[in-house]
Amino acid sequence: MLEPSGPLPPEIYWRRRALAIGAAVVVLGLIVWFISSLGGGNDDQQAEPAGVVSAVPTTTAAPSSSSQSQSAGASEGGSGGSGGSGGSSGGTTGSSTSSSAATSGAPASGSPVAANQCADQSLAVKATPDKATYRVGEEPGFTVVITNISSSECQRDVGAGLQQALVYTLDDQRIWSNTDCFPDAQSDLRTFKPGEQAGFTVKWSGTNSVPGCADARVPVGAGSYKVIAQLGELRSAPEPFNMTS
Repeated sequence: MLEPSGPLPPEIYWRRRALAIGAAVVVLGLIVWFISSLGGGNDDQQAEPAGVVSAVPTTTAAPSSSSQSQSAGASEGGSGGSGGSGGSSGGTTGSSTSSSAATSGAPASGSPVAANQCADQSLAVKATPDKATYRVGEEPGFTVVITNISSSECQRDVGAGLQQALVYTLDDQRIWSNTDCFPDAQSDLRTFKPGEQAGFTVKWSGTNSVPGCADARVPVGAGSYKVIAQLGELRSAPEPFNMTS
């Protein structure tokens, strides 16, 4: 019965038998897999005791930045003493304003604030007359040099509104300042590496002045004077010079 018979060659019948057997094995395997998968699902359901609820991990959403800002503003407003809920609203507005200023890199006044601002003790200023002696009617020139004398890099606003050259008599009578009649609020934020300098030239018309340029300006006479450079509250040592007729 195993020996194939028929009009075709025997190998053809053997191939047909092999294909039929292979197909039967595949079908049988699929049936076994299907039955086992059904049985496995039932086992999983039966494995868990009745009345036990599986724990599902929950994630608490982090509060948004806007919520945190409002909460911070409300706290600041409340800590201000009397003000109640109105203080909470004001605190939120102040928080938003501070955030805008931080984003722009400048405060509301428009003057830049350096994150690593040079302290006065980390800088040195010096004013030097271009000549030791000038004739009355000349316009003396002064060179102002700002030096970072610290060991760290820092930044400082050296705008003309903060940088001054002042002329005094030798007995400390104030004669003139470059910011009296030409105040300049424009900022000039500079980065100073250790030992780095920034130099500026200032011209004096040879006349007196007062802050705000309220008084008439009168040419000074011959005599001995001194120039002092100032940056904010930082002052240089006086440098003498003469005016001759």
